Amino acid sequence: MTLVNVAVALLMLAGLAGAVLPVLPGPPLIVAGALLYAVATDFTPVGPGRLAILGTLAVVGAVLANVAAAAGVRRAGGSRWAAMGALAGAVLGLFAAPIGLLVGPLAGAIAGEILRTRRLEGSVRAGLGALVGLVMGAVAHVVVAFVMVALFAWWVWRG
Repeated sequence: MTLVNVAVALLMLAGLAGAVLPVLPGPPLIVAGALLYAVATDFTPVGPGRLAILGTLAVVGAVLANVAAAAGVRRAGGSRWAAMGALAGAVLGLFAAPIGLLVGPLAGAIAGEILRTRRLEGSVRAGLGALVGLVMGAVAHVVVAFVMVALFAWWVWRG
């Protein structure tokens, strides 16, 4: 059981690191650690329902992280074109991580707004909105990852 505990702890730590570093899939690693623990303990403290909660939180964290840039664009007064550009930039930025994950939504929002309005000022404001949204999404992603680990620890500790 000690080997399982070490493996679970390493997966949880890697998951927390992955919530901060865009190269690692943070919340899925946390779910994998919880699943490993559940299987090793015959689903005693962490059963299917709790695994479903962790899985749902992982999906919520991913959605928050990826949709936040588009929400930031809209909050900054950008158009749907800018929001779609931010989403497209986020997807394309995945291929040039980690820099692409920051630059992609920013450039996509600016490009989308320029295509619609042909004005640089509003486009830059939409791009900055994408950047603010991206940062807020990243913070939310980290918070969700910490909540996942805290829930898992609580369930295991409470037995």
